[in-house]
Amino acid sequence: MQLSKNKKYQFLFFLILSIYFIFNGGNSNLLIQFNFIFVSLLFLLCLRDKNYQLHLKNFYIKNKLSLIFFLFFLFYLVLQILPLPLNILKILSPEKFNILSSLKSDAYFSSISLSPSNSLFKTLNFFTLLLVILIMNMIFYTEKHRKRFYIFLSISGFYLSFVAVILYLNGNPDILFLKKLYYKDSSTGFFVNRTVFSVFLLFCLISSLEVLKSFNKLKNTNSNNFFLKIYIRLFVVFITIGIITTFSRIGNFLLLFTILTYLLNEFIFRPQNNKSFKIILILIVLIDIFIIGYYFGSEKIVDRFNLLNEEFSNVENSEYNLSRISLIKFSIFYLKDYLIFGYGLGGFENLFKIYYLNDTNFFADHAHSDIIEYMGSLGLIGFLLLISCLVKFFLKIKINYINLNLFSYLLIILIFDFSLQIPIIQILFIIFFILENKISTVPHKSVDRY
Repeated sequence: MQLSKNKKYQFLFFLILSIYFIFNGGNSNLLIQFNFIFVSLLFLLCLRDKNYQLHLKNFYIKNKLSLIFFLFFLFYLVLQILPLPLNILKILSPEKFNILSSLKSDAYFSSISLSPSNSLFKTLNFFTLLLVILIMNMIFYTEKHRKRFYIFLSISGFYLSFVAVILYLNGNPDILFLKKLYYKDSSTGFFVNRTVFSVFLLFCLISSLEVLKSFNKLKNTNSNNFFLKIYIRLFVVFITIGIITTFSRIGNFLLLFTILTYLLNEFIFRPQNNKSFKIILILIVLIDIFIIGYYFGSEKIVDRFNLLNEEFSNVENSEYNLSRISLIKFSIFYLKDYLIFGYGLGGFENLFKIYYLNDTNFFADHAHSDIIEYMGSLGLIGFLLLISCLVKFFLKIKINYINLNLFSYLLIILIFDFSLQIPIIQILFIIFFILENKISTVPHKSVDRY
């Protein structure tokens, strides 16, 4: 079978995403470099096609101001990591200057960032995100392309949740690059953090449910669609089990919210004659109650949804009595010292080591509140630049149940977690918002070959 042009480029994009899936969501400086190279090469390949150039030009015309703000944002991130003379640093970041003075450093130059190397790779990651936005608007622009991506993510979610549950049932042993340091009693699969994994699976669940809904719109269902429908239903079951067995309260709370929004949409707001889809939604609830109530104990059913209990509990190890709320309060307290120019992306770990009174070797590399960490690391100027890039897009967001779910995920994560620091979660939010709201209209001169 000969693959069409679009399929070739989309499958290459899926291959790159698979690298993120397998290697902890791309959450390391080394992986950020490799993924930047892969995404850049795909972008350059796409630029060779005239139709894709037209799509890119069309996207640029519609979003010129947002792209200009984003370029200013990238320049600002570069400024944070540039070595500056100490007399300039004293003006831009007095607190960083005081730290150097207290250390009696002989350096004549230093950066605004508390961790220049981490900030460099985080900047590289933001450039990768820009390339992902451009690629998405070049090669995904029809309903068929949207469905193709959803099917890919559904298959990926099934595979990763299957592996995660199998590893969990075997005690989460350390295998090759999979080091299970903290979550021996949770499904995390190829990811390190259970909440990040559960958020990833939530995107896979939405994809699977959207594919199932799309079958109801088809007038003629051939044998391929019939079997695909069966497979996707199976995938939904395994993805649901994967989310449940992470035992992440954030993940399970958002799972409950997602199913409720779909049920309300199907039964009340937009009732349709789609019995099989409604049965699947009810089946998810029954699986949830059965697995947790029978296998893990009935008290776990309600306990998993007690969202705030986890946020006020210890981060990783109760031995150190380090709670998430104490990290958030600590982060808020030091916002004032780095108010204008911030302490640099990826600089929270060093901020913690410098200021947090801690008589152990334990440290935190995230504030466990993305909104606070981004405000602190970017400073007021950087944060406003980032908001300026996004405001035009969010003003045009369509009001539907999928966007309601996405905004709910975004709000909960920004307040209570650090999942938005992970590259694959950032990418999935970008992809879903584009697919739901910004699929480009194909210019008249271009030819769409699936």
